[in-house]
Amino acid sequence: MNNKPIRVLLVDDDEDDYLLTRDWFREFQVAGCDLSWVDNYPDAEDAIAQNNHDIYLVDYRLGIDNGLKLLRQAIATGCASPIILLTGQGDREIDLEAMKAGAADYLEKSQLTAPLLERSIRYALERKQTELKIRQQAALLDIATDAIFVHDIDDPVLFWNQAAENLYGWKKAEAIGKKTQELWHETNQLLLQKAFDHLIRNGAWEGELHQITKSGQEIIVESRWTLVPNFGNTPRSILVVNTNITEKKQLESQFLRAQRLESIGTLASGIAHDLNNVLAPIMMTAQLLESQMHDERSRRLLPILISNAKRGASLVNQVLSFTRGLEGEHTVLQLKHLIIEIQQIIKETFPRSIQVITQIPPHLWTVSGDATQLHQVLMNLCVNARDAMPDGGKLTILAENLLIDENYAKMNIDAEIGSYIVITVSDTGIGINPEILDRIFEPFFTTKATGKGTGLGLSTVIGIIKSHGGFVKVYSKLKNGSQFQVYLPAQNLIETREEIEQTLPQGNGELILVVDDEPAIREITKTSLENHNYQAITASDGIEAIALYVENQHQISLVLTDMVMPCMDGITTIKTLQKINPKVKIIAVSGLNTNEKVNAVHNLGVKAFLGKPYTAHQLLQAISTIHSNQ
Repeated sequence: MNNKPIRVLLVDDDEDDYLLTRDWFREFQVAGCDLSWVDNYPDAEDAIAQNNHDIYLVDYRLGIDNGLKLLRQAIATGCASPIILLTGQGDREIDLEAMKAGAADYLEKSQLTAPLLERSIRYALERKQTELKIRQQAALLDIATDAIFVHDIDDPVLFWNQAAENLYGWKKAEAIGKKTQELWHETNQLLLQKAFDHLIRNGAWEGELHQITKSGQEIIVESRWTLVPNFGNTPRSILVVNTNITEKKQLESQFLRAQRLESIGTLASGIAHDLNNVLAPIMMTAQLLESQMHDERSRRLLPILISNAKRGASLVNQVLSFTRGLEGEHTVLQLKHLIIEIQQIIKETFPRSIQVITQIPPHLWTVSGDATQLHQVLMNLCVNARDAMPDGGKLTILAENLLIDENYAKMNIDAEIGSYIVITVSDTGIGINPEILDRIFEPFFTTKATGKGTGLGLSTVIGIIKSHGGFVKVYSKLKNGSQFQVYLPAQNLIETREEIEQTLPQGNGELILVVDDEPAIREITKTSLENHNYQAITASDGIEAIALYVENQHQISLVLTDMVMPCMDGITTIKTLQKINPKVKIIAVSGLNTNEKVNAVHNLGVKAFLGKPYTAHQLLQAISTIHSNQ
């Protein structure tokens, strides 16, 4: 107690009881107490409303009214001071009603003594101070951002802070008294049991829990449990502090996925380079033979060979699209045209049991992109959606404009602040198992039966979208369908149309130096050039190429050189040729036709780049362009 006098108000309509109480205060020296008295209900109401007293002694009988009614009214209007109810003969039911209403204590007048009254007053005040401290501590806990709650060892919740309300969606009044399994769903019951056993043995436990809130939201919490002992160190209740780490785990998952895909991409790039060197001579030889062989059997078989060589080249390009992105011809595109075209293809080729819905806003923004590659993205996503609905369902393609702000960008590692177009392809199919969701963009990973898929569809999608500066998000639940959202940076430009391919001109006997370490590529390239009115000489590496160029510099009109060769690579070869003749015309060739390769040769002043495998038409077009521009 502090040194200030305790202000006590007696509410009693009997003056003799007041005088007796006053004498007790004086006779037994109830230290520091200042007693006041009112003898009727209305004056008592006014006095309590003014909140000028530390404690109230209220008689049950107050004329036509009673003290229990006054007690309830005072508590309802926010009286903060404790109230002790005084009863005449000690009616048990009245005493119980008083305690339920919020009385600090009840005393029978017939048994009342000065020491008993003093003890009751001091006990009530000390209890009030303790409750005040608890409320202050609870207020501090409500300020905390972590969900903090206490539940009994048998699980009913005893305390529930504001952050717990925010996280789980249950108000304090709803949560108190409920068991935790009624408030949220734990996805791993075995882990929960192990955590409880560890807590009982060691007094504390911490770990990650996956939970589902009142609204059905899936969250991940970092949970810390502490056993709160009762008197005698008997376990009684559990203090739980839960930190929501859902966003943190999502960002970690995105980062780890990006790292894994990057390492896979490095391996895939090396494989793609070797495969392109194998496919290039096959494709060009087949095309050359097609124009020279006229028997019926050959004319029937060669298109099959060419078709399968192109299919192999397409698979390699898909790998490269996934790994680092191909340098496509980017123009300003209105994606609604692509979506409408995809919709027509789907309606003509997909089973009629699949309902197709498209939603395109009237003022959809434009993007800068390669129409063929983005067509491939949408087609791959739609085919996957079809395969996920073997018994039919609904396939929806939705396009919308979206402004990504700083908050959204912080939640997604690939997003940047700015304008985006979002294309959502969703289905009502079988969904994706959560255990494999992180692997679906890996090349060659597929859950389809042998012969039904290559595992390159989604890896191609992610590669193309990344090369366009965008990103992809996936939402899926087993038996509840899947949703793929493609985000592409929007452009404030006018749509352009692709140029119509022009007829390829023949050569005029120009001499071309072909540099490649693969004999088959050198020979077929030389033959193709000669068949189109060019002359050609070949070199197997950069050193031999330099020697041949020095010897035939005035006759050579153009150098076609591979970028990856032993002894002297393409970059060094190009630099050396440019020192010999700064005006030398060069076409760079590589099985890794990535943005980095294109930029590297462009920085050297090389104006043309061919990715292996290339067709004779592509080769002749590149030569014609170089001759006409230089």
